Amino acid sequence: MTCELCDEPGGDVWWTDDLMRVVHVADNDHPGTCRVIANRHVKECTDLTPIERASIMNAVFAVETAMRAVLSPDKVNLASLGNLTPHVHWHVIPRFEDDPHFPSPVWTGPLRPRSAGALDPETLARLKSEIVAALAS
Repeated sequence: MTCELCDEPGGDVWWTDDLMRVVHVADNDHPGTCRVIANRHVKECTDLTPIERASIMNAVFAVETAMRAVLSPDKVNLASLGNLTPHVHWHVIPRFEDDPHFPSPVWTGPLRPRSAGALDPETLARLKSEIVAALAS
């Protein structure tokens, strides 16, 4: 069986260690979206050791904190579904009241036309810098 998160990074890798990586996902409907992805193939969070689970969740919270500081979203969605890609990964999605899906989940049909688009390079660099700094400490 092939796994896209074993075979591909899953986005632009911004930070990595032995356990996981944090990637930025190019999503014009939800700019700034990141994923925290386990490096080894593991299907469920409970397949990780307690220390690994805590480390991954700390990374998820660090990404959320950086997003809130840099992007000031109206809400941040955290999701770990894995139905299509059964490999532990967390979506960290900044949500804005004018995004195409708000207040519905990002995986539903759009309620309005796209309003945002990609982040400007300076904001994207600030977000990356905040995430890397948080995870390096």
